[in-house]
Amino acid sequence: MKRGDIVFFDTNILLAATDAGRIAHSAAVSVFSRLSGDGIHLAVSGQIIREYLVVATRPVGNNGLGLKLHNALDNISEFRSRTIFLEETLQTAEKLVEIIESTGIHGKRIHDMNIAATMISHGVETLFTFNPGDFSDIGGIEIRVPE
Repeated sequence: MKRGDIVFFDTNILLAATDAGRIAHSAAVSVFSRLSGDGIHLAVSGQIIREYLVVATRPVGNNGLGLKLHNALDNISEFRSRTIFLEETLQTAEKLVEIIESTGIHGKRIHDMNIAATMISHGVETLFTFNPGDFSDIGGIEIRVPE
């Protein structure tokens, strides 16, 4: 990666950066600083924001972070100040259908395929995630796990 490149962040990067109790917390916080410092643009989409808000405001007992809505929204504002926003376009929808048809992926995994479609339709090649297996069926993107 070089200065000016755009990379995409999966929802789990934002969640780990928020939750100091997660084992991946320091890696998530570090990747924000390191990439930004290297002049690399960090990207998210509406899907990432929605998924973050769902998990962040869900009770801890239901596998959420248990944040108050206003705290979760404050976090989104902070993340948005450090990222660029990639719109889901007609190209994104067409790419999603193409990916689904070529891989046969269905059900809940379509959410992950939509992330890939958003990236590909915007020419973004690198995805940072703590769940690399979720994207292993997709060609055309490089998967990186923050360290």
